[in-house]
Amino acid sequence: MTPESAQTLLNENFAPWVLSLDLTVTKIGADHVVIRMPLGDHLARHGGIVSGQALASLADTAMSIIAIAQFDSFTPVSTTDLHTQFLRPGVGTAILCRAEIVRTGRAMIFARANLTEETSGKPVAVASASFYVP
Repeated sequence: MTPESAQTLLNENFAPWVLSLDLTVTKIGADHVVIRMPLGDHLARHGGIVSGQALASLADTAMSIIAIAQFDSFTPVSTTDLHTQFLRPGVGTAILCRAEIVRTGRAMIFARANLTEETSGKPVAVASASFYVP
């Protein structure tokens, strides 16, 4: 899968509110993906930092994409568990999310994600999730 085909997968299969995050797939490999989320007022909470809901959505979306990328053709997956730890306030121009596969089983896929500030590289959050494969 290429970044372009992963971006198409995102654009054609995710909900409009996810697409409103303006996510861009910048890199993808066999077991990882990097997605960029630009920051703006629409994602800010009190104090001008990115909301936790936006960060959790970014992480879930990135982990979903790399889970789907494990198959030869589009196969929907369902998030069964999502755990996000917020490490510091997210500020700056964008958040980068690097999601990777931890383990792929017959009916479950396990993934983790690291979210960092684009400019400083400082960690903002970490997340882990499991996905059911119907």
